[in-house]
Parts: sequence; structure tokens; C-alpha cells
Amino acid sequence: MTRPATVSRRSLLKAGLLGAAMLSGLRPAAADPLAAVRKRGELVCATEMAFPPFDFLVDQTFAGVDRDLIDQIGIALDVKVTCLDIPWTSLLPGLEARKFDLVIAPVPLTAERLTRYAFTVPIADATVALLKRANDASIARPADIAGKVVGGLRGTPQIAQLAAYAKALPRPVQVREYADDAQSYADLAGGRIDAVANALPNLGYRLRQSDMFAIVRPPFGKPAFYAWAGRLDDQPLVDAVSAALLKMQDDCRLAAIQQKWFGQAMALPRTVPNPSV
Repeated sequence: MTRPATVSRRSLLKAGLLGAAMLSGLRPAAADPLAAVRKRGELVCATEMAFPPFDFLVDQTFAGVDRDLIDQIGIALDVKVTCLDIPWTSLLPGLEARKFDLVIAPVPLTAERLTRYAFTVPIADATVALLKRANDASIARPADIAGKVVGGLRGTPQIAQLAAYAKALPRPVQVREYADDAQSYADLAGGRIDAVANALPNLGYRLRQSDMFAIVRPPFGKPAFYAWAGRLDDQPLVDAVSAALLKMQDDCRLAAIQQKWFGQAMALPRTVPNPSV
């Protein structure tokens, strides 16, 4: 199996190439983007490798859900895959500026983004749910967070849905925002907050790391999904990636990757859904 090459921010900085990688661009728009990728034999992707279980570094090696998936896409398209480690805030602007072919970070599908980007079929369920301490009997259903303190990741659709859901409860919820998931889970473990709101796959991964937590079911959020993003004028390339992902659904490779990282397989739409958020 051909493993994708990884170009990290650290290695780019050491080589003095980060500015060049972000400023030079890769190529002008192609009449047939899929044929162009196959002709040069390389698919250049980008993500931020700091978001487990989807994208993270293990001994400076790219690992996670997206790594396992893009391995298979490279085989399906018969091309080398190069993965750039880029800050989250630069991913979609970099895509628009044609610095790379595809964003393989788990991008939440939203109605606004669908007007600007071409998305693959979903790679994971992103519906928002709650994580609690496993021994906390006071939270048996989502509405039980009324009057409690709940954390979430700052600036995300998940915390926006938490705030909207909290307004409908009979007692106010204190929403505490965090810069990273690790700190919110640490505060939950330490009893400084009562629950954490996050997407289901992220919570499933957390459960695999510790048995001191439990997911509160059913999820309180509207149905939502993560997908990969391409440019609107690169639809043939995005469609080819979607076709490969659907084959992975059919032969259970996708379910195996989900089970590996989330501890559960999840049913996904076979087309790009109309976002509910």
C-alpha cells in the first residue's frame, strides 16, 4: 500500500518553506481537474493535524480517520497523496487560492458553505451530543443539563447549538467555552463542569480513551455531518472522491475505520445532504 506523504508545518518551517507553500500556489484551474490530478500523479490535500481522532500527529507521523480514508482514495485514483499540515483558519482560504486540491479536515456541512465549496459525501456523523461523567446519575437525558455548567469548543457549530438548546430549558445553563477539547474534558473529569457538548465521533473517541465518561443519548443537536471540501469548479474530482468513499461504504472498509477510531460504525447518507444547520 502506498502511504501518502506528509508535509508538516514543523518541517516546512524548518526548511523555511511555509510562506512559499502558501503563497506560490500549485496550478491554475484545469478544464478537467480529475484528469489533471491523474496526469501529474499526485493529489495534494490539506488539513490541520491537531484534531483527534480525525487528524493528528503520532511521532510526527500523520494519523487518524482522514489519514486512513485518504490512503484508500489514493489507491482508488491510482495517485500519490501528499498531505499538508495547515492551520484550520487557512484551510478554506488556501483551497480557494488553489494552494492544494482538497481539504480533508472534517468540515461541518452548512448551508452557507455549500454555496462556496463542492463537498464529498459525508465521512462522519457530526450531530451534537453530550458527554458526562459515567457516575453522574443526575444527567439521564439532554434536558437534565438545565441549571448546570456545560463546556464546548469556542467558535464551533456545536457550541452554537448548545447555546440555542439551552435557551429552551426551564433553568439557565452556564455555557463555558474552551480553546481546545482536552481542557474541557479535563474540567469534566475534575468536576469543574457537568458535561461537554461535541460531535458524536469526537465523543466516541474520548470514550475509547477513558471509561470514566458516558454519552448522554439521544443527541440533542440537529442532524449534521462532516465532509471533505473541494472547489466548485473541481466538481469532477470531488465526485471521483465521493465515488471511492461510497465503495468504501459498500465493502465495509469505512465501517472498519469508524469502528477503529470511534468505537462504533455509523450510517451515512450516500449523497450530499441538505444541511439542517
